[in-house]
Amino acid sequence: MPSSSVPSASSASSGASAPFASRRRVRALLRILAGLVLSAAVLAGAAFAGVTASMNESFPSVPPPVPPEGWPAPAPVPSGRTVVAVVLGATGSVVGDVLPPYEVFARSERFAVYTVSERREPVALSGGLNVLPDHTLGGVDAGTAQAPDVVVVPAVVEPRGEREAALRAWIARQAGRGARILGVCAGSDLLAAAGVLDGRRATSFWKRIGSLEESNPEVEWVRGRRYVQDGPITTTAGVTSGVVGALRLVEEIAGAGEAGRIGRDVAYPGWSVGGPTAIPVNGLSLSDLPYGLNAAFPWWRPSVGVGLTGGAGELDVAAALEAYSGTSFAFRTVAVATGRTVRTRHGMVLLAEPVGEGTGSVDRLVVPGVRSAGAVEPRLAAWAAARGLEVELPHRGRAGGESGFDPVLRDLAAHADRATARTTAKFTEYPAAHLELTGAAWPWRPTALLAAVLVIAAGVGLLPRSRLLRRV
Repeated sequence: MPSSSVPSASSASSGASAPFASRRRVRALLRILAGLVLSAAVLAGAAFAGVTASMNESFPSVPPPVPPEGWPAPAPVPSGRTVVAVVLGATGSVVGDVLPPYEVFARSERFAVYTVSERREPVALSGGLNVLPDHTLGGVDAGTAQAPDVVVVPAVVEPRGEREAALRAWIARQAGRGARILGVCAGSDLLAAAGVLDGRRATSFWKRIGSLEESNPEVEWVRGRRYVQDGPITTTAGVTSGVVGALRLVEEIAGAGEAGRIGRDVAYPGWSVGGPTAIPVNGLSLSDLPYGLNAAFPWWRPSVGVGLTGGAGELDVAAALEAYSGTSFAFRTVAVATGRTVRTRHGMVLLAEPVGEGTGSVDRLVVPGVRSAGAVEPRLAAWAAARGLEVELPHRGRAGGESGFDPVLRDLAAHADRATARTTAKFTEYPAAHLELTGAAWPWRPTALLAAVLVIAAGVGLLPRSRLLRRV
């Protein structure tokens, strides 16, 4: 046989090794892909756990117990006034959507304001607060409280869920009987789900409009407006825009003079009677990273006790809870007071953790809405002193003509960082260009936690390539 017809040893070995080398390359690629998947899973899992923890802390899941004397009775609704009902979702509502519009209307004797929910039991607000509704939806329907002329609808946690079905139906009934509706921020999602925005123009929080366009194409969604009015329905941009929306309805119902008086008191930046409604069209950007970092990596963040005192302004309380926790996620906030219930300046019933031996630990005590140390309740001041805490009054140096949000945003920048304060203003759609902020430039605590998680994720990602596992 010719020698050329006999395969050489080298060619046979080469032919046999080619599939083996190919299999080795495939296995190496699979190990790399497995490592990437594991790394991504660790990072995503850590972020998911952090966001879940942030939301659980923001909206209290365990309601406060009923005090021995029972819940306080609701204040009577004065007759002859325009009645405003501020609704509270069973799944939780945004504190900055609820308290500021409540105060705007309640500042005028032309209006009577109450809160209403499905049941008369504590309802969670963002920032760790609970509020006791004045009336129930069924009670208003039955006539135990005067039917509202205006219904304020905040963002709720599950606007399209089964737990809010009764609220959606109630809102639709009120709209059907001719009540004016004020949807604040993502409260427009609840309104859309209730069907009251069909065929109308509306706006919402800038981050939600895209998803709302997909879920409710029958609504004409408008960007870049502080509020949009379509007949009896007014919807606003994010969180603090509810102040402007409420002032607009005060102007329509009670007149420009009354709106101007209240507007000067609450001092929303740039607002004036009949002023422009155009605002920047916001979108997500790299500068918003502090929002995600603070929400996704909450571990070891400081705790702030928010001291509630009788007669505190609703807007001032909301500003503190939104700035420190509800929107920024920079701190964990705990509402504390000398008793379990506190009535605000205009009668809203807030619920707090009573100060005493068993009160949870906090790193700071901030008392919003109080201008002098002498106005702090003695028991609250004594409790703080016993724990070595300074009673901090962010609104003490509040300048005339300054909104209650300005001092707490400055304080947020000073005690957290400037980037977080600016992002908080953006996500509450609060005009903050006039503020001079001091403090650290960046949120280093959550950034360090992200770096640690990335190192762990990278280590986990190398496991499939380790020699030990390759031999198994």
